[in-house]
Amino acid sequence: MIEDSENFAGKNNKKILIIVFAIVTIILIVVAYLAVSFFVKENNDNNIKSNIYIAGIDVSGLSKNEAKTKLNEKFNISENEFINLKYKNDTYCISLTQINPKFEIDKAVDEAYNICRDGNIISNGINSYKRKKSLPINIEIDFTYNELSLINALKDISTKLPEQVIQSSYYIEGHSLIITSGQVGAAVEIDEMKEIIINGIMDCSFRNTSYNIVTYNEYPDPIDVDKIHSEVYQEVKDAYYTTNPRMVYAEVQGIDFEDSVEEVKNQIASEQKDEYEVPLKVTNPKVTTEDLGTEAFPNILGSFSTNYATSNRDRTTNLRLAAKKINGTVLMPGETFSYNKVVGERTIEAGYKEAAIYSNGEVTNGLGGGICQITSTLYNAVLYANLEIVQRQNHTFVPSYVKGGRDATVVYGSIDFKFKNDRDYPIKIYASVSGGVAKITIRGLKTENDYEVKLTSRKVDTNYYGGNSYSVYKAYKQLYKNGKLVDTELLSTDTYKNH
Repeated sequence: MIEDSENFAGKNNKKILIIVFAIVTIILIVVAYLAVSFFVKENNDNNIKSNIYIAGIDVSGLSKNEAKTKLNEKFNISENEFINLKYKNDTYCISLTQINPKFEIDKAVDEAYNICRDGNIISNGINSYKRKKSLPINIEIDFTYNELSLINALKDISTKLPEQVIQSSYYIEGHSLIITSGQVGAAVEIDEMKEIIINGIMDCSFRNTSYNIVTYNEYPDPIDVDKIHSEVYQEVKDAYYTTNPRMVYAEVQGIDFEDSVEEVKNQIASEQKDEYEVPLKVTNPKVTTEDLGTEAFPNILGSFSTNYATSNRDRTTNLRLAAKKINGTVLMPGETFSYNKVVGERTIEAGYKEAAIYSNGEVTNGLGGGICQITSTLYNAVLYANLEIVQRQNHTFVPSYVKGGRDATVVYGSIDFKFKNDRDYPIKIYASVSGGVAKITIRGLKTENDYEVKLTSRKVDTNYYGGNSYSVYKAYKQLYKNGKLVDTELLSTDTYKNH
């Protein structure tokens, strides 16, 4: 009986073990199934995982396209938008076309989507589960822009501030050297303004605000008498030209200080004036380029004309004085023409009259008004001659005598117009003002490497801010060879305040 009982108990234990084993096996199978289902589901999920942000915006559970759409609602920037800047009572605009800002949204979304997807099926599933319980991840959007263009735009605005610095300068008037002292002025704090603007673009706050321009006091360079003397001093030389090879050698007027350099330094140090007159010892050459005639400059390289109202006598006087200063100027290869150096300061003593000018964003009367028409006429003649532009600044408003993008303004001591004779042969400038037409022609020697030049400009955008409207112009230079277009160059992108 005992043996039978033991056999019975043993059989029961085996049954229990079999049942337990079966239950455990079933549980393991269920768990494995659920685990596999979980991992498969997590890996096959085409949405971004939990607790993931891009630039502070929650993109958890979104598909890549949904995330891009959500981000574009905030970060989609149009090139037709503007950065609005303010300095005291004046407003300025920088077109986003100029600085080309871009948010790398696709890259950021791809980075967010790939989180918890860089391992195998099990590790991805585990990491995906942990992500739901973890702290949020924030991915920054990469941002790019044309830094040089932004810096140049801020420098451009700096030259238009009503209190800009005026550098010390000099010019020759007859047998006298006139040296003018500089004046301290306001200049744009480029680095700080660049940071303000970029931060405003990155958080998209620029649309709802205008930024006050941060400035600093810019002091003019001290008067350097030694440098001025080295630039002014010349030994007298007669003009001549050769035909084989064809070359012109311009006359050089002998110029030196009447007094010693040290005496001039002492004069400036002791008098502390706004303007100093230094007498010059001048020796005239016996033969000038005028005596050589046009035979020495056989070809017209570039020419341009603008119209003016002869009824405005004061303005006409200013045009003629500026043109007279420029007329006959010869630039040797490699030399740079400076409008302010050649024309000199616009003063009553020099014969200039009061006429309309642009000042602080408004039209008012000022001494020498109108001479920027000569600058703009010269600028276009230089472009047609395909010479190198060294320095050029547009007006606040589009002037009446040329199209937007085709003008050039000057302010003595602060804004100059400069170009370089980058040809291998000298050039000569002919300037005239007569009968309602201001005309400038540049003559020299044409070569096989010359092109036919065509100039175009067009308005590309308009913006409204603070009760004012602004227009953006682009100007282009096209080069043709044998009637075929070989190159197109963007000359400038200019912003003007509309009248």
